[in-house]
Amino acid sequence: MTDMKTLLSPRAAAVLLVAAAALLVAAGPARASGPDLRMERAPAHRLDEASLQRGARNFVNYCLSCHSARFMRYNRLTDLGLTEEQIRDNLILGDAKIGDVMTTAMRPADAKAWFGAPPPDLSVIARVRGADWLYNYFLGFYRDPGSSTGWNNLVFPNVGMPHVLWALSGSNRLETREFDDHEAAAAAAIAAKGLALVEPLPGGKTAVRTLAVETPGSMSPIEYRAFVADLVNYLDYMGEPVRNKRISLGIVVLMFLGVLFFFAYWLKREYWKDVH
Repeated sequence: MTDMKTLLSPRAAAVLLVAAAALLVAAGPARASGPDLRMERAPAHRLDEASLQRGARNFVNYCLSCHSARFMRYNRLTDLGLTEEQIRDNLILGDAKIGDVMTTAMRPADAKAWFGAPPPDLSVIARVRGADWLYNYFLGFYRDPGSSTGWNNLVFPNVGMPHVLWALSGSNRLETREFDDHEAAAAAAIAAKGLALVEPLPGGKTAVRTLAVETPGSMSPIEYRAFVADLVNYLDYMGEPVRNKRISLGIVVLMFLGVLFFFAYWLKREYWKDVH
């Protein structure tokens, strides 16, 4: 077996430090040369039952027509403070039973013909993408006459999904500003105080792409952001419905261990006080 002292000799440690420094220096320009998407933080309302109830309503009304949630049952929504009667009357739109999983009526063959591929299941989409990504995705749609659906997305370029919430949010247009200096472009993206894409261009220039309202929708920007926040909150809950219970149980366990440690330490002192 190789001697550990040889592996951890001063000369080997110095070589490793120099190699690590070289990798960091090499990674710096590479990171700066790629696109930099600056996203907003999603409002976190995981313990807000009213927000989760509104998010479940938004999901059923606007998402479940195309997307399924095969790992989520309707009766699980009782965790949100809803009764089974309220779930039947307000959230089950077809002939599904209270114990059924949340599936879409769209046939996979039709979905592939209309969108090019069946829409993905959204049961754990928040665990895959993250709440911030989903929040900015719903805010990132803009008009694009060159796409097959007439829409594009700043977060998910060339997305196949149309903007199903356009009647609520209105339509946005893409605005692009070019800068000679990358630092000036980054400062402009920060000053935009919202979703912005910093992207290098040929010739050393840098573009900052942001969205501007072209046609207002039925909701104001503040109302639409609240709508999206509730929807993302529900998607985040659906990815792990027991997370709140897990966190609260973990806090109780840590408190118990803290108290147990105190008594164990006191018992140890009493037991060993006469041992020399």
